[in-house]
Amino acid sequence: MQETQVKELKKHEQERDFFCVVSDAFRVFAQRSSAMLGSAWAFAAAVLVICIWIVTGPTFHFSDTWQLIINTATTVITFLMVFLIQNTQNRDAKAMHLKLDELIRAVKGARNQLVDLEDLSDEELKKLEEQFQRLRKQAERNGTPSHKAESAKSR
Repeated sequence: MQETQVKELKKHEQERDFFCVVSDAFRVFAQRSSAMLGSAWAFAAAVLVICIWIVTGPTFHFSDTWQLIINTATTVITFLMVFLIQNTQNRDAKAMHLKLDELIRAVKGARNQLVDLEDLSDEELKKLEEQFQRLRKQAERNGTPSHKAESAKSR
């Protein structure tokens, strides 16, 4: 019985390691691809491909196949790019949230309730946004920075 459990644990560790390796490989691939494909050179290459496609139009008599080639290529590239962009955006957003959370925790007098705002419901975010709008308007009326208006209000 114990041997079976040990084998299952080792299998689970190997599976986890495999998924971690795949995840790490995709992360590195997505970051490098995003950096390359977001460059001016990649844009220039895309424009060059379109120009070549247009120039070859008369040769292929602007046929349906000629049109299908560019439509299929752009669709496939766009489909794959969505995943790369989403991956890099998710990582960037997560890193930004963690950095901001650290700043909130480190600043004396900052409201720690603002940490992990991304986990709040839409209704809670709307209420918080309205609160900040009221603070800003009050500060404008008083001619003071909004953080002073908030501290004066809380006293």
